[in-house]
Amino acid sequence: MKNRILYLHGFRSSPASFKGKLMAQTLAERGLSHIWAAPQLPASPKAAIDLALNLAQAQLREANDGPDNDPSRLTVIGSSLGGYYATWLAEKLGCKAVLLNPAVHAARDLTPAVGEHRMYHSDAPFIFLPEYLDELAALHVDAPTRLHRYFLVAATGDEVLDWREMHDRYAGCRERIVQGGDHGLSTFAELLPDVLAFALE
Repeated sequence: MKNRILYLHGFRSSPASFKGKLMAQTLAERGLSHIWAAPQLPASPKAAIDLALNLAQAQLREANDGPDNDPSRLTVIGSSLGGYYATWLAEKLGCKAVLLNPAVHAARDLTPAVGEHRMYHSDAPFIFLPEYLDELAALHVDAPTRLHRYFLVAATGDEVLDWREMHDRYAGCRERIVQGGDHGLSTFAELLPDVLAFALE
């Protein structure tokens, strides 16, 4: 299996999230742990995208046994803020992306989040600085290109982000609109087969 998957979690989240653990477990059961990477992203968007880009480029070299020459062998799966990052990476590298309730206007949506927080899965403290909003704005993609590379999963019951903005942003992409649901995609186990099929095809 030459394909690779990079998972990027959302704001205040981690690879230990429900979705992250489920994907890791499922790939392990298939004997595919070696194709998977799921870093803990720093709070700084610039530092987060630098880390993700370095990992993505390393995975592409592994997948292609040398210089990057087939970007479709990599799929970045991004949840919420991770979906915002995944879009930037897909445009930068030409790879595929699965977007799980992705942030569309991250700088706008995280403006109220400036300040002190704790991580969901470790209770570790961190500070989201005002300058991080500028770092997010710098990563905004005007419009996704080569839409066949994208797979949007959006829940109409998302209590954090507006699924209609996601649908409009990625119009023309493959999509799965979940009726009801929530921001965390608590029914992700039912969605995972389609997500992995897209990533591994």
